[in-house]
Amino acid sequence: MGIRFCVLGSGSTGNATVVATEEGKVLIDAGLSAKKIDQLLKERGMSASELDAIVVTHEHADHIKGLGAVARKYDLPVYANEKTWAELDRQIGEIAEENRCVMKTGEMLEFGSLQVESYGISHDAAEPVGYCFYHEEEKLSVATDLGYMSSKVKEKIQDSDVLVLESNHDIEMLRMGRYPWNIKRRILSDVGHLSNEAAGIGLVDVMTAKTKRVYLAHLSRDHNLMDLARLTVNSMVEERLASDDHRAKLMDTYHDRATEWDVLKDD
Repeated sequence: MGIRFCVLGSGSTGNATVVATEEGKVLIDAGLSAKKIDQLLKERGMSASELDAIVVTHEHADHIKGLGAVARKYDLPVYANEKTWAELDRQIGEIAEENRCVMKTGEMLEFGSLQVESYGISHDAAEPVGYCFYHEEEKLSVATDLGYMSSKVKEKIQDSDVLVLESNHDIEMLRMGRYPWNIKRRILSDVGHLSNEAAGIGLVDVMTAKTKRVYLAHLSRDHNLMDLARLTVNSMVEERLASDDHRAKLMDTYHDRATEWDVLKDD
C-alpha cells in the first residue's frame, strides 16, 4: 500500500491530518485536543502511538492546541523550522530536547518509505509552511492558510495525485459578516486566507491529468458553506478549462469529524 491520509479536522476550530504508508506515519499539526485526536484516530482504526512524528505548519492556536499534550503523551518528535519553534516554546509547554527537531523550510525528511518536504507559504505567522508527501510515484500536497497562491507554491504542489487546498471564505459573506474590519482586512490580505474564488483560479494552474481529488479545507464556519465552496471552485475551474480537460473530483472536509481514509492509488 502507498500513501493514505485522513483529515481529522479542518477549520478555524482546529486542524490535524494524518498521512501514512506501511512504514511511516506522520501527523500534520495538532490543532485539536489530545483527547479528540485520540478519539478520531481510534475511529479510523489507528492509535497515536503508531505515529513517527508531528510536523507543524505554523504556530497559530488552531494548528497547535493539542501539540504539546500529544507529543508528551506519546513521546513524539516534533518538526518545525527555527522561527516557528521560537513561537511554539511560549505556547506548548516543555518538550523533551531530543523531540525538538528543527526542519529547515524546503528540507526533505524520510520516515520509512514516506518522504516529507516543506515549502514556504504566505500567512501572518513567523515562518509558515505547507507540506508535500511522496512515496514512489505518488504525491500528496497540503496547502492551507495561504494569503495567496504564489508561483513558488504552485510549482511545489503541481502534479499532485491528491491535493488538500484551502477554500476558506466567500468574499461577499466575509465582507457582510460580523467581524470587525481590521480582521476582515487581515483575512483578505496576502497573509490571510484563500477565498473560494482564489482557490478555484489557483487550482487551474496546478491540476494535471494526474490529479484525482481535491479536498477543500479550512472553511470558515461564519463566512462559507461547503456547498458554496464546491460550487464556486468548480465554477472558476469550468470557466478556465477547455471542455475536454481533466477535472479532479472536489471533496469535503469537516470541522467536527474526520474524513474517511483516502488511498492515493485508488481511482
